[in-house]
Amino acid sequence: MKSIEVKGHLREGLGKKESKKLRSEGKVPCVLYGNEEPIHFYADAAAFRPLVYTPNVYLLDLDIDGTVYKAIMQDVQFHPVDDQVLHVDFLKTTDEKPVKIEVPIKVSGYAKGMKTGGKLKVNLRRLKVKALAKDLPDTIKIDITNLELGDSFKVGSLEMENIEFLNNKSVPVVSIVITRAARAALGLAPLPEDEPEEVETEGAEAASEE
Repeated sequence: MKSIEVKGHLREGLGKKESKKLRSEGKVPCVLYGNEEPIHFYADAAAFRPLVYTPNVYLLDLDIDGTVYKAIMQDVQFHPVDDQVLHVDFLKTTDEKPVKIEVPIKVSGYAKGMKTGGKLKVNLRRLKVKALAKDLPDTIKIDITNLELGDSFKVGSLEMENIEFLNNKSVPVVSIVITRAARAALGLAPLPEDEPEEVETEGAEAASEE
């Protein structure tokens, strides 16, 4: 998994008043967990743009006043109106202790069922995994080439070395749903008018480019 460096500085004071002052200066209050005591620090708001406004997930080198910690971003709080980053929690990682994190999926291929009128439905855009930091992948790749109409690729079908998938194994990650046009071509009964089709608006090619 790719790494990004974030530079921060230890906070001299805590509390709502100090946090509000930091935000007014374009800073974000943060906490690093995983040490004996949490480390309270702040960083420039601009440092979080490549982290929170992207589907990608990164390992972090947190440089706090010259001391570098390996970490992952655990939680982000946003302003309810303007999406300003208000607070970020980080978790320190080590080479020996597995971490839990959500990793985005990447769809590849063009399903057989799509050639006969089916549509790709992405049910889960990220999967929760448990692994050592060094084994974490950038994405979970799913090849849909062999999926027929009505088929789905479930969490239980995924296998990656040194990776444990924590989502329910019976949950479909992606599905090839039967559209009204495909049902008509196959001579199947039409869907009820009050039952809308739930399909992924992006095609397989678009999904594979994310």
